[in-house]
Amino acid sequence: MARIVMKFGGTSMAGMERIRNVAARVKHVVSQGHEVAVVVSAMAGETDRLVGFCKEASALYDPAEYDVVVAAGEQITSGLLAMTLKAMDVDARSWLGWQLPIRTIEAHAKARVSDIDTLDLLASMRSGTVAVIPGFQGMMADGRVSTLGRGGSDTSAVAVAAAIKADRCDIYTDVDGVYTTDPRIVARARKLDLVTYEEMLELASVGAKVLQTRSVGLAMKEGVVVQVLSSFDDPTQDDLPGTLIVSDVELEAKLKEDKMERQLITGIAHDKNEAKIIVTRVPDKPGAVANIFVPLADAAINVDMIIQNDSKDTEETDVTFTVPRADLARSVDILEANKDAIGFRRIITDTEVAKISVVGVGMRSHAGVAATMFKTLADRGINIEAISTSEIKVSVLIDEDETELAVRVLHTAYGLDAPVA
Repeated sequence: MARIVMKFGGTSMAGMERIRNVAARVKHVVSQGHEVAVVVSAMAGETDRLVGFCKEASALYDPAEYDVVVAAGEQITSGLLAMTLKAMDVDARSWLGWQLPIRTIEAHAKARVSDIDTLDLLASMRSGTVAVIPGFQGMMADGRVSTLGRGGSDTSAVAVAAAIKADRCDIYTDVDGVYTTDPRIVARARKLDLVTYEEMLELASVGAKVLQTRSVGLAMKEGVVVQVLSSFDDPTQDDLPGTLIVSDVELEAKLKEDKMERQLITGIAHDKNEAKIIVTRVPDKPGAVANIFVPLADAAINVDMIIQNDSKDTEETDVTFTVPRADLARSVDILEANKDAIGFRRIITDTEVAKISVVGVGMRSHAGVAATMFKTLADRGINIEAISTSEIKVSVLIDEDETELAVRVLHTAYGLDAPVA
C-alpha cells in the first residue's frame, strides 16, 4: 500500500463527463489498497471568467476580495468530485483550504504555503476516505482565504504530498508526460521518461506549461517524487507511461542501469508572454541600476534577461530587460514614478518578442551549446535581441513571429527529433 496524491488540472475537470472519468481513475487507485488524496483545479476557463468579473467590478480591485472570488472555482470542483466518488461507492469528502488548514504567507493573489495541518486529514485517509482538496487556495494568518497564483494547484499538490509524506505525487494533465518541446510545434518531439528537478525547474521557468515553477522548486526542496501523466488514458491502466521528475542522483543511477549516456540537451522551451523594456540614457554611476530594479522588486515584478550597454564615450548607459507581458503597464508606471531618482531620458517597450531556451544538465560538462544555438539561429536569419544564461540553460529573446521556426531548427540541431517510423 502506498500513499498517493493525485492532482487533476482544469481540462481534466471540465464538465461532469470528465469529472466522472477522474472519479473512475481515483476509484481504480483506491481499489488497489492505496491511501489517496486528490487535489483539483477549477474547470478549464472558470478562473479566467472569475478574474474577468473582478476586473469589471474594479480596475484596482482589492487583492483579498479577488482571492475570495477566484478561489470559488476549485471549491466547486472539489465538491462535485467528492459527490461523484460517493455515487461510485467510494468514501470521500472535500476539505477546503481553511478546513485543514493550508496556512499561507506573503501577499494575496500570490501567497506561499507555510505549513499544512495534516492531523485530521491523515486520520480520515487512514480510515479509507479519499480526501478531495481544492488546489490554489489556502488561509492567511488573519483567517481570510488566499490564492497561490495562476497554476497554483500544482504547488498545492506538491505541498500536500510533502506534508503527508506521500510516496508519489501524480500530476494529471492534457499531455501524457514531459516532451523535448511542444509537440504541437514539433511533430517529432519525444516524450522523456525521466527529467531532473533542476531541468524541470528551468523548463517550467522559461515557458514549459506542464508544471508550475514553484511546484517543481518545492518538490526538489522536499524530495517529492512527481510523475506527469495524461488524464485521458485508460483509467484502469496500471502501467503508468508518464514522465518522472527525479533527483540528479536517481537519473544517473537509471542511466547507468540502462547503460545509456546522458542527453546533452533535455528540451527546448518557448515563452511568448515576455515584454522588453529599454530604459535609455541612464546615468552611468553606482546605484543607478538599483534605482531601476528595487522599485520593481518591491512591486513583486519578476525581471529577466538584463543587459546594460556600457558607453565609453558618455557617462550614460541604456538598460534593457524583460518582464512578464502582464506586468508591462505596471512596470512602466513604476519607472515613470521613479524617473527623477533614476534619471533616464525615455522608456521604449516591445511586446512582440518571445524567449527561446535550451535546457539540459549535460551542458555543464560540454562546451559549444551556446555557439550551436547562435549559429543555428543565424543560419535561418533569426536575430537575437537579448541573451541570458544559467549553469544548465541558455535563453535568447527573438521576434515573436519567428518562435515556431526557432524551436523547430534548434530541436533538430541538438539531435532531439524522434526517429522517423
